[in-house]
Amino acid sequence: MTYRVCFVCTGNICRSPMAESVFRARVTEAGLDGLVEVDSAGTDGWHEGEGADPRTVAVLRENGYGTGHTARRFDPSWYTRLDLVVALDSGHLRSLRRLAPTDRDADKVRLLRSYDPDAGDDLDVPDPYYGGADGFDACLEMVEAASTGLLAAVREQVEGQAA
Repeated sequence: MTYRVCFVCTGNICRSPMAESVFRARVTEAGLDGLVEVDSAGTDGWHEGEGADPRTVAVLRENGYGTGHTARRFDPSWYTRLDLVVALDSGHLRSLRRLAPTDRDADKVRLLRSYDPDAGDDLDVPDPYYGGADGFDACLEMVEAASTGLLAAVREQVEGQAA
């Protein structure tokens, strides 16, 4: 059975495609590809059909990650097929929980940085869209730091499904 993870930010062109790309690489490195499916979406449809922000693509490429992406809007009907919905900030968390058709679906939503034990109290990944390249670098650092804990949590779930 495939475990499905969807990363969600606002427009699905900066943070969530970055998280998708990094986590997909971690899943592959861990030998879990085929067992874990990774994608992303936005809470809003402003950029549907567009590629990732060129700064996101540049940071991913510079750090050896895949860059293929087409933005799309999160659809509440997806909750039935998703195991985990990963919000990039607390605004997304609230929006996604409001969209959830059931309490069980709302429980599937988690903040990405909650998987980083060094994140402290600020669990939001700041939106780099209106800033410079350094914001995209900082975003990548936060995503990478949280991906280790997220991978451990997903591995535990996948192994639990196989048992």
